[in-house]
Amino acid sequence: MRKTVLTLTLALLAMVTSMSAASGSETATAIETNDCYVVGINSFCKAIMEGDIETVKRMIELGEDVNKKSLGMTPAIFAARYNKAEILKILIENGADLNRKCDKGWTAQKHAELSNAQDALEVLRENI
Repeated sequence: MRKTVLTLTLALLAMVTSMSAASGSETATAIETNDCYVVGINSFCKAIMEGDIETVKRMIELGEDVNKKSLGMTPAIFAARYNKAEILKILIENGADLNRKCDKGWTAQKHAELSNAQDALEVLRENI
């Protein structure tokens, strides 16, 4: 009887130790996977989406490329898609290419049409 209790105690101790070791390695794995990087929209296009005219002007003054894509779309496409007509005018004045297409093959005008962005469509039609 004593041998049985001793054997069961050792077996239980071995099981608890192995479970503890296994859970420790899972924690280490979780810590390692926390180092993922999410690539998002650039700050210039974010300012355009938010309608922050002053930031957009300032970034252009500092040399921001008005045709550089973010998430596959140009700044003019963001302005057209989110109906930011004043910003779209600023982009056009600073050399935005309105015929440049997004990664899906659509122009700023197509995005404005799909978004029913009437003010942006009017600006685009005046400048194409």
